[in-house]
Amino acid sequence: MAQQRAIRLSLQKPTHTVCVVGTETSVDIYGSVPPGAVTFKVTGSSTVQTYLEYDPKNVNEPPADEHWPLNADVDVIISMEAASKSVDDAKVRVSFYGKDKSTALGQALLYLTGIEVSLDVDTGRNGTIKRSKVDKKIWSWGPEGHGAILLVNCDRDNPIPGGVDYSHSRLYSLADLQDMSKMLLWTNGPDEVFKNHKLVLHVSLSDSDKVRVFHAQDGNSISSYKRVLGPDKLSYKVDRAPGEKEITFYVEGLAFPDADFFGLISFDITLMDTDDLLLETPIFTETVVFRVAPWIMTPNTQPPLEVYVCSVDQETSQAEFLDAMNYLALRANCQLIICPQVDNRNDRWIQDEMEFGYIEAPHKSFPVVFDSPRNRGLKNFPFKRILGPDFGYVTREPAYGGASSLDSFGNLDVSPPVTVRGKEYPLGRILIGSSFPKSGGRRMAKVVRNFLYAQKVQEPVELYSDWLSVGHVDEFLSFVPAPGQKGFRLLLASPNACFKLFEEKKDEGHGTAAQFEGLKKGKKKITIDEMLKDKSLRSDNLYAQKCIDWNREVLKRELGLSERDIIDIPQLFKISDSYAEAFFPDMVNMIVLGKFLGIPKPFGPIINGRCCLEEKVQDLLHPLGLKCIFIDDYLSYHVLMGEIHCGTNVRRKPFSFKWWNMIP
Repeated sequence: MAQQRAIRLSLQKPTHTVCVVGTETSVDIYGSVPPGAVTFKVTGSSTVQTYLEYDPKNVNEPPADEHWPLNADVDVIISMEAASKSVDDAKVRVSFYGKDKSTALGQALLYLTGIEVSLDVDTGRNGTIKRSKVDKKIWSWGPEGHGAILLVNCDRDNPIPGGVDYSHSRLYSLADLQDMSKMLLWTNGPDEVFKNHKLVLHVSLSDSDKVRVFHAQDGNSISSYKRVLGPDKLSYKVDRAPGEKEITFYVEGLAFPDADFFGLISFDITLMDTDDLLLETPIFTETVVFRVAPWIMTPNTQPPLEVYVCSVDQETSQAEFLDAMNYLALRANCQLIICPQVDNRNDRWIQDEMEFGYIEAPHKSFPVVFDSPRNRGLKNFPFKRILGPDFGYVTREPAYGGASSLDSFGNLDVSPPVTVRGKEYPLGRILIGSSFPKSGGRRMAKVVRNFLYAQKVQEPVELYSDWLSVGHVDEFLSFVPAPGQKGFRLLLASPNACFKLFEEKKDEGHGTAAQFEGLKKGKKKITIDEMLKDKSLRSDNLYAQKCIDWNREVLKRELGLSERDIIDIPQLFKISDSYAEAFFPDMVNMIVLGKFLGIPKPFGPIINGRCCLEEKVQDLLHPLGLKCIFIDDYLSYHVLMGEIHCGTNVRRKPFSFKWWNMIP
């Protein structure tokens, strides 16, 4: 029990005070000692616990007659076990004695009124609130940790126009309460106490712009919920009705963790003595803390729920692509959502515009779309068409300058769960492309990187993607589900694997088979012999392989991977204006829907009636139980410097693992 304050006694008149049940109060006996007194004795009501603390150097053991020497620096501590039924129904008497212990030289009387005050939240993280004895001002991670969780109220349940729900300072929908966390104030004791005492709920200035609190009063209408704390209000004198023992508050998160916000928000409840008209004295304070739930990405290994793709113009090739995506979604048993031209304004790169994730607390979870700062034709789609009831929205915009290509979310991925050098990442690790190790170059905007790092639960890994013209990590890597302990394989684009395959086919006598065979238009055919002899193509891909190998070592180190966890997918690149582009449709830039893979059709050399590139990829992936479906995206995406992953987006099932059970 924490010691809260000290009470001074008087020999002239009784002292009256309020004690909060379960707290310790120090009784100052030394300010009222009568002349000649050398010992004291403490007696009290049965509802009062009395502790006398002493230094063994001064007192060997408690005296048998309970007369304690005044010169031994003995401290008197009291506490009450239960709330009083009436004012002053408990007392403590301190009697002072001279050398003659038979007659007291004086007595100080302390009248006590016990009340219960407890501010409680879901510290157990099980969706319920109980009176808790844990230290509620400490938030800890892990399965044995404790501390409450708060959701950012970033969906739109409100029927009125505007932004996300937290952008409104008042409540417009009772459904909104489900997105908030409850906080209960328990009180018990004589109502008369509150004539000269008050309870004050308080939030610090630094936290006040990140949270809003509503007091649930009588009734079940919107007007019954009074906003009491928030950006413009730091404290609230609790409106307590006579006899009211349980007071309910709803707490609304306004901000995600970020560079300037660690994610913790504290509230204090203080019992104030208002007996003095000029001065109010705090006599008890209790603190509770919430952690704001992070935004969490989902990897390819999570089951798909919805596939998003854009419909643009009246291109025959794009219509055929949509038919193929519809077929793939049906096989994967997930919903296909087509963003029409009126919403995408001829911007087909829906992966680059947004990333799906979710937020979760013990009482509620909902998806949240992260809108990238690229701001092209799809700029308004996430906010206008995805944000809604139980579907949240967040974005980060650079304060100065425009977004680079690396700010598009084809440059944002996440690994499946991994263990690295004994440290577990049960929600995986975020992957972002950067200019490192190159000096200068393009980089993801600082505000976006800061946001991703601040979520803590998916510690980011920065890769080298600025060697690519578009500059996205999805141009050279992908993850697919696979049997085994890890549950996945990392696919890496590999020029070496491609040239090795072509060398094998040449040695088998197929050197005249041509790349881009079967392509209706748009590309001149080139034979295997010609590609193998092309010094410029060789040089370009030697460079590309070195860049991929750099990333390979980073991924092995930061994701705890071995070579057995990596599959090399044949792929060639070409250099244009010092940056690399895919020479033929980039097969790792695929969409993963469970065991079904939508892979860009590479239009490789036809040997014995089959594309040798497709055959090689199938040989690599079919043993993992994966179904490879090759889709022609050449005219609709590839010639525009993108592929299937760039032109699609997937909302996936959240992790079953609870983020608060990990240790970052």
